[in-house]
Amino acid sequence: QVQLVESGGGLVQPGGSLALSCGASERILNVHVMGWYRQAPGKERELVAMKTSVGITKYADSVKGRFTISRDNAKSSVYLQMNSLMPEDTAVYYCNYRGLGVEYWGKGTLVTVSS
Repeated sequence: QVQLVESGGGLVQPGGSLALSCGASERILNVHVMGWYRQAPGKERELVAMKTSVGITKYADSVKGRFTISRDNAKSSVYLQMNSLMPEDTAVYYCNYRGLGVEYWGKGTLVTVSS
């Protein structure tokens, strides 16, 4: 069973930056969409950013201009650079891979933005 593992979460002050990474336990071929979701306390999980295998990206309006998603297909990895972080970005961040008939989720990494 393929496992996704996120890293890079932690505590950061407002205005700061964090870089999240997500890797797979084995190389996964034909991952059409790699993305990041987040879930804040008491809220539903929401899409943060996603990138398709042909380079199409989509961002939540709340993170446009501050977050950047990238992926490395050779490493079956996806990354999220988060700048100008705000307290409302506090959440558990999950990576997600979707391909033909398969979908994988990581267990999440906590990002806390607080002074």
